[in-house]
Amino acid sequence: MSAPYLVSVNRASMTRVNDILNRGFMIWFNYVTMITCVIVLSYNLSRASKIRQSCAVKLPQSCDQASNNGAVQGMSAKDLQVVKSVVLVCSIFIMSQLPSVMLSTTRLIYPEFDDDASLAHLFGTFSQINNTCAYLNASINIFVYYNYNSKYRSVLNSFFFDKWK
Repeated sequence: MSAPYLVSVNRASMTRVNDILNRGFMIWFNYVTMITCVIVLSYNLSRASKIRQSCAVKLPQSCDQASNNGAVQGMSAKDLQVVKSVVLVCSIFIMSQLPSVMLSTTRLIYPEFDDDASLAHLFGTFSQINNTCAYLNASINIFVYYNYNSKYRSVLNSFFFDKWK
């Protein structure tokens, strides 16, 4: 009976190319993209909020002019709260991903920094820090949404507190 199998040729060099692409280029590209998106998102949310506020205060025909000039006095409290919550959630995510980026970069520079090499204990410690940051990101978001979003707060309150009434 015959069975198909894969033959690994130049496994070390293929693994190194994979590490460079996946642990190096892709991780840093994604991380920089996330940071750029937060900056662009913050700017656009702030600008849209200012335009909405100017349209609410001025005549409808002057809204196009206000959007082009950007001449407005400030943002409403609700709009400012939206911008703050989005930036906070994104910033928490970016900070929680930093250990992963650093771990991947370190493994790329020092291939012996792995779980089966001489630095296994140090690698294990950093891996646990990485996992803890990921869990913290998920658990902190619940409180951020609860603090900034009244609809989320009411649904969560009804979910937990209506059961005990």
